[in-house]
Amino acid sequence: MAPDTKPTTQSRDYMLERMTTAILTADFTPRTVLVTGGNRGIGWAIAQEFIAEGHRVAVTARSGRGPEGSLTVIADVTDGVSLDAAFAVIEAQLGAVEILVANAGVTRDTLLMRMSDDDFTEVIDTNLSGAFRVVKRASKSMMKARFGRIILVSSVVGLLGSAGQVNYAASKSGLVGLARSVTRELGSRGITANVVAPGFVETDMTAALPDEQQKAYLKQIPANRFASPLEVARVITWLAGDSAGYISGAVIPVDGGLGMGH
Repeated sequence: MAPDTKPTTQSRDYMLERMTTAILTADFTPRTVLVTGGNRGIGWAIAQEFIAEGHRVAVTARSGRGPEGSLTVIADVTDGVSLDAAFAVIEAQLGAVEILVANAGVTRDTLLMRMSDDDFTEVIDTNLSGAFRVVKRASKSMMKARFGRIILVSSVVGLLGSAGQVNYAASKSGLVGLARSVTRELGSRGITANVVAPGFVETDMTAALPDEQQKAYLKQIPANRFASPLEVARVITWLAGDSAGYISGAVIPVDGGLGMGH
C-alpha cells in the first residue's frame, strides 16, 4: 500500500483480525513503538504490523507519512536536534519508547575506486551513526523502565559483502557490533538488542531492476524468490514480543538461505 493510499476494506479486516488475536493472547502488552524510516517499503510494513498487533506506533520520516494509525514525526536520523524534538513529541503523545526499530537507511552504490569520501561518510552517518543516535535516546527511558526491545535492520550484504557497496556493507555490518555491545551494557536492565538481516525484498527498488538483473539475483537465493516486506516485519514483531525476551545479541537472517549463517 502506498503511503497516500486509503486502506481497503480487506486491509481493515486483516488489521482488525490481527488486533483481536493479539489482544486475546494472554501475554500481550501494548507498547510504544518507534520505527525509523517508516514511511515506505520495509519500514512501512513493520509499522503496519505493529499497529495490527495493537501497539502504539510512531514513525520517523524525512518526508511522507507512515501507515494509518501511526504517529508520523518529521525527523532525520543524521540530525540530533530533530531527533530530540521527535522523541519529545512521541513521549508526549504515546509515552516513552519501549520498542525501537532502527530501519532508516540510504545507499550510495559505486565501485571502490569511484566512491568519494562523501559517498562513504553519508551512508555511515545515516545507517550506522543514525542507529546509534536513536538507540542512545531510546535507551534512557528503557533503562528507567527496566524493559526495552532494540531491533536494528541490517542486510545480508553486511555479512557477505557486495561489490559496489563498500559503504553500505560496512554500515550494515557495524550494526552487529552495536547490538552486541548494547546487549553487554544493558542486558541486565531487561533490554534486548538484536539484528535482523534481510536479503532481497520485494520493494519498489527491486521492482525497478531490469529483468536480467532480477534473474541473476534469484539464482543466488536457494528459496528462488524475494522476500515480502511482511515476512521481514513479522520476524521483527516476534523479536519485540515477550516470547523473545531471552534472545539478545543475535543476528536473524531473513534471506531465503542466501547468507547461509554468515
